[in-house]
Amino acid sequence: MSVPSASPSVSPLGPPSRSSPRLLAVSDLHVRYPENRAIAEDLRPASDGDWLVVAGDVGERVDTVVSTLERLRSRFARVIWVPGNHELWTRSKDPVQLRGEHRYRYLVSECRRIDVLTPEDPFPIWTGDGGPVVIAPLFLLYDYSFWPEGTSSPEEAMAAARRAGIVCTDEHLLHPDPYPSREAWCDARVAETEKRLAALDPSLPTVLVNHWPLTRFPTRVLRYPEFALWCGTERTADWHVRFRAVSVVYGHLHIPRVTWEDGVRFVEASLGYPRERRSRDARGITVDPLPRQVLPVPQG
Repeated sequence: MSVPSASPSVSPLGPPSRSSPRLLAVSDLHVRYPENRAIAEDLRPASDGDWLVVAGDVGERVDTVVSTLERLRSRFARVIWVPGNHELWTRSKDPVQLRGEHRYRYLVSECRRIDVLTPEDPFPIWTGDGGPVVIAPLFLLYDYSFWPEGTSSPEEAMAAARRAGIVCTDEHLLHPDPYPSREAWCDARVAETEKRLAALDPSLPTVLVNHWPLTRFPTRVLRYPEFALWCGTERTADWHVRFRAVSVVYGHLHIPRVTWEDGVRFVEASLGYPRERRSRDARGITVDPLPRQVLPVPQG
């Protein structure tokens, strides 16, 4: 579920050069769609030193996710991945039938095999233009605390979502095993990640990367406000301030744009579904090309 907003394109980049390295980002490639797969295959660096952040929802089958990340790793100096909800789905057609935490850990092991960094690895430090900055890939999930207006509890919000026919597929395919619920898994992830971020060198700024928005603000423009339930947790609302973020990268909403909160640049880096792009194109709406530049922060 997402909201059409603006149509992405791919930078017409040639072979890597000796130009200044950049930290770039993309999310929600959804490569099971042939149009998206072609776009993903065209993603290339402009510099030998470019890093690429992939903020989740590459695909739904483990083999597809890994092969796509491996291809990107062969081009970029470093690739950093965080899971989205689609990677965590357990679908009947996927040969890997692991669920929940076990599925996530398997994906982490596959990423390590192909030299792609994950939320389970030491946070790398970007030393190019705009650095030094800690790049912190996060995996936090959601806990149904983004209630839409007019509701006052997760239960009331869920009932409203069901009445509106807006229920995320996660309810059927994203299993929390061995946790008793997705909320409990989110609680564990938030607690563990908060400790890691608090232990960072306080003199270093960060770029925080998570598939789901860290604050409620980006969900205010959702076409279906009920979908905000599956979009994050209130527990991270101040992390961009507490942990000295210069930028926050996220996806999930399929609303590619740049916003600012408390002086911090938030980059929604999604490609999204072909039908959404066609809708945006019909309205003449465009956005910055993929991949999107995170560091150095673009002027203007």
